[in-house]
Amino acid sequence: MEVRKLSISWQFLIVLVLILQILSALDFDPYRVLGVSRTANQADIKKAYKKLAREWHPDKNKDPGAEDKFIQISKAYEILSNEEKRSNYDQYGDAGENQGYQKQQQQREYRFRHFHENFYFDESFFHFPFNSERRDSIDEKYLLHFSHYVNEVVPDSFKKPYLIKITSDWCFSCIHIEPVWKEVVQELEELGVGIGVVHAGYERRLAHHLGAHSTPSILGIINGKISFFHNAVVRENLRQFVESLLPGNLVEKVTNKNYVRFLSGWQQENKPHVLLFDQMPVVPLLYKLTAFAYKDYLSFGYVHVGFRGTEEMTRQYNINVYAPTLLIFKEHINKPADVIQARGMKKQIIDDFITQNKYLLAARLTSQKLFHELCPVKRSHRQRKYCVVLLTPETTKLSKPFEAFLSFALANTQDTVRFVHVYSNRQQEFAHTLLPDSEVFQGKSAVSILERRNTAGRVVYKTLEDPWTGSESDKFILLGYLDQLRKDPALLSSEAVLPDLTDELAPVSIEAEKGGTFSFRWLYSASDYISDFRQFGFRREMMPLLSLIFSALFILFGTVIVQAFSDSNDDRESSPPDKEEAQEKTGKTEPSFTKENSSKIPKKGFVEVTELTDVTYTSNLVRLRPGHMNVVLILSNSTKTSLLQKFALEVYTFTGSSCLHFSFLSLDKHREWLEYLLEFAQDAAPIPNQYDKHFMERDYTGYVLALNGHKKYFCLFKPQKTVEEEEAMGSCSDLDSSLHLGESRGKPSCGLGSRPIKGKLSKLSLWMERLLEGSLQRFYIPSWPELD
Repeated sequence: MEVRKLSISWQFLIVLVLILQILSALDFDPYRVLGVSRTANQADIKKAYKKLAREWHPDKNKDPGAEDKFIQISKAYEILSNEEKRSNYDQYGDAGENQGYQKQQQQREYRFRHFHENFYFDESFFHFPFNSERRDSIDEKYLLHFSHYVNEVVPDSFKKPYLIKITSDWCFSCIHIEPVWKEVVQELEELGVGIGVVHAGYERRLAHHLGAHSTPSILGIINGKISFFHNAVVRENLRQFVESLLPGNLVEKVTNKNYVRFLSGWQQENKPHVLLFDQMPVVPLLYKLTAFAYKDYLSFGYVHVGFRGTEEMTRQYNINVYAPTLLIFKEHINKPADVIQARGMKKQIIDDFITQNKYLLAARLTSQKLFHELCPVKRSHRQRKYCVVLLTPETTKLSKPFEAFLSFALANTQDTVRFVHVYSNRQQEFAHTLLPDSEVFQGKSAVSILERRNTAGRVVYKTLEDPWTGSESDKFILLGYLDQLRKDPALLSSEAVLPDLTDELAPVSIEAEKGGTFSFRWLYSASDYISDFRQFGFRREMMPLLSLIFSALFILFGTVIVQAFSDSNDDRESSPPDKEEAQEKTGKTEPSFTKENSSKIPKKGFVEVTELTDVTYTSNLVRLRPGHMNVVLILSNSTKTSLLQKFALEVYTFTGSSCLHFSFLSLDKHREWLEYLLEFAQDAAPIPNQYDKHFMERDYTGYVLALNGHKKYFCLFKPQKTVEEEEAMGSCSDLDSSLHLGESRGKPSCGLGSRPIKGKLSKLSLWMERLLEGSLQRFYIPSWPELD
């Protein structure tokens, strides 16, 4: 009896799920969204999509519902532009790929019958193809758009790494990895890792920019660089992938032997130093992420408490070995400036602790950016910030004036007063502005009190009359000025405009110290890679170095081989320019043979170029044999003769390959077909947020497309603009913006019919070589459009 009740309940559940699926499918009508009829052709669908995409794009339309409307428009176009999806939707009300409603129904009946007989069901029974309207809320929270990625994610990747998932509708593999992705996102986000999700169907431009050509894909971004994840999607692999993105020298292992050297580096690096004491043998990922976020402000070290060789440090700083302990050291290495100890430290606690101790007690002003942070501009009378600046010559050891200034700063720390020092020999203009014109201060230290009034450098200040020696009388005088300043801000009677500080830690300065030449920079970069390899083994970051080494060896070996077998008496001169011009005038397309272009001997003495029309379209492209490609030149009636002659000259040496076919396409007849293809190459025809008034007048003559009909992708050659063409295009900006599309077809836009086109295909032969090498970027399309 219980079995029968259970069977009836499962039947009811199956019927309920099927009803919900049908209702959700009925809610979305792509024809209604685009405003076209069910008999509309591809041209009408594309025009409607372009019009609505321009109107509802989130970057153009500030309406709160513009983003949702744009997503619906993109989804509707994705279904109706694909004949297979459109056919499935027309017949079954569902755009599912490779299976119709009848096949789904048969599978459901089989699963139900199998369960009814054996009381067993497969977990994939509930794995229906969820669409974007039922996407899990965790993905909705992290969805990225192109502008958000460029303006926020990339700059933020210099402070924390990002883990990004590329997904799409009707992706069963995306559903399969969803539980692991949820678990990893929840864990890594708490540690400070940025999370992002890109929907390849709605953000095709961003997915193309990231280099993701399949779904699901997972990639990491750090310092603006992209790295793809290629292992099995499990929690441990994703965690190791994020850790591998971080630089290898973020955290230094500290023991009894090197802790004094590590903590004493504050003077050279001008940074506080952080030590984490913990029992874990490896550095925690949370600590590494913190070190990466604050790498510009602090230096980080790690002490393994259970490791032999750390007992002296543990006793000296009175460390509790049973709980993680963070210590921050500033100018004094014998005593930490601040301590925090807690079991299971959270990111927020560590961030607050680090933020309160980002700077030294008397930090050295090494850049204008640091000057802005330590001595901010006065906002109001209640937010006054005074800077006490010690101007002192640079010394290898701590001088007595600086030590006295440091002790004074430690005893008089206030919220409204910041103590800093400047090396007067490194920042000479800055020091000369604050010091009076007197020989009394030459080679000696001086103290100035200043307040910044604006970001342009205007300050009010007062410099102590006598040089700073660090005596008790000097401290008493300075303390009296600070007390008087609280009552009377007019004490700062002098006014000046300070020059910008020289960036002492800029990479240019470092390179100059190391030699400054390209060879020295290359050697130092190589040494960094080698040291990283010794510490952490083979990493993905080693690939650029290995590629450079093997490329140099290959070039050297190839040069030796070529010189050994070359004939020194060969005439390597190409045909004279006048001969080439004569051939172009007479219309002959047979170029002269030289040593350079005879590597592939053509089978014929001419180039066979056929026109791509509706008659030859199927045989020359749609049903092209696997491995064959059709190289198509785009031309107009006015440029046909000149471009065909130049095209034949450039591709003649490649006609020996039986896998290449050559055609030309009339732009006057088939502009819409070309623009549809270029939509999949966003860099070539940027839509829909980069329109201008001449978008529909774009001149595509001289473009070359290599079409692979079997695999449905193409490679694109874009001609370089000549000087005359750029000048002519500049004059086009003064034309009336009311020019219609129909008026511009059939003639070159803006009167460019007479412009020189000889240089448009000048680099086509180099592009053809890359095409045969397989190194060109490929743009995939769902299906080949009809050629009207």
